[in-house]
Amino acid sequence: MTAKYLVTGASGQLGQRVLHHLLATSGVAAGDVIAASRKPEQLADLAEKGVLVRRVDFDDAASMEAAFAEAEKVLIISTDSLDRPGHRLVQHRAAIASAEKAGVKHLLYTSMPEPANSPLLFAPDHEGTEAAIAASSIPAWTILRNNWYFENVMMSAGPALASGHWYSAAGNGKVAHIARDDIGRAIAAALVAATDAKVTYTLTGASSYTHAEMGALVSKASGKDIAVIDVPVEGLVQGMVGAGLPEPVARVFASIDTMVGSGGLSRITGDFKALTGVEPQSFETWVESQAGAFKSMIP
Repeated sequence: MTAKYLVTGASGQLGQRVLHHLLATSGVAAGDVIAASRKPEQLADLAEKGVLVRRVDFDDAASMEAAFAEAEKVLIISTDSLDRPGHRLVQHRAAIASAEKAGVKHLLYTSMPEPANSPLLFAPDHEGTEAAIAASSIPAWTILRNNWYFENVMMSAGPALASGHWYSAAGNGKVAHIARDDIGRAIAAALVAATDAKVTYTLTGASSYTHAEMGALVSKASGKDIAVIDVPVEGLVQGMVGAGLPEPVARVFASIDTMVGSGGLSRITGDFKALTGVEPQSFETWVESQAGAFKSMIP
C-alpha cells in the first residue's frame, strides 16, 4: 500500500509549512497526504489539490481513531493548550495511544530542545510526551526538538519598537533560533525518509544570538534604536501583568527568558542540514526581510 502521511495541526502555521514542503519540496502526491485539524473547514484549498482532509480533536478519541486510519506515518504537532497545566500532555498521550491502535508504523513529534530539567514551565509536557512515545509499541519514531522560531521575535519586537526598550531576564544567554519555514521543511524531509529507527533531531539555526544582539539587528532594520534592559525574572513578570497579561501566562513567557539565560536554547546542531541537504536561513536575512513589518510597529 502507498504510504500515507498524516499531519495533525494542519490548519496551524507550522502544519501549513509542513504540508507545503511535503507537496512542493518533497514531491509527495497529494493523494498520499492526510491533513487533519480541529478546523477542517479551513483546509479547503488543500482538499482542492487532492489532499485528504480529516477532522481530528485530541480531546475526542473517536475522532483520532477515524483520522489515523490507514496512515502509516503520523506527525503529531504539539497542541496549543497552554492555559490548562498538564492538559497538553494528556492530549498527546491520547494521540500516541490512538496511533498505536491504528497500527501507525512511524510517529513523529514536535518537541523542544533539552526538555529534561528545563526551567521552562511547559517543558514537562514535551518531556512526558517523548517518554510516552519511547514507551509505546510504535516501530519507528522521530522526535523533532525545534528551537524557537525567528517569528517569535515579533512578540518582543512590537513592545520594544513602541517604547525603545526591550526588557530581558535572559542575561547573556543565546538562542539558536530558526525560521518556521525551515522547521516545516525539515519535518517534511523526516516524514518521507525511509526509516525503521528511533531517532531524535534538534533543529536549530546556524548561529546563536543574545537578546542584545537581536535588538541591535532589529534596530538596524527598523531605523529605531532599541535598548535592551536587564531585569530580574519577577520584574519581567510584573511588567507583563501590568501590560494586561494574566499572571500565569506571564510566568510561562518569563520562564522562556530563564531557559535562555541557562543556555537551554543555545546549542547549534547540523541536524537541519542533515535532513534537508541545505543550510538554514540566517537570522540576519530574515530580519532584513521583515524591515517593513518592524517599521510598521513604530508609533
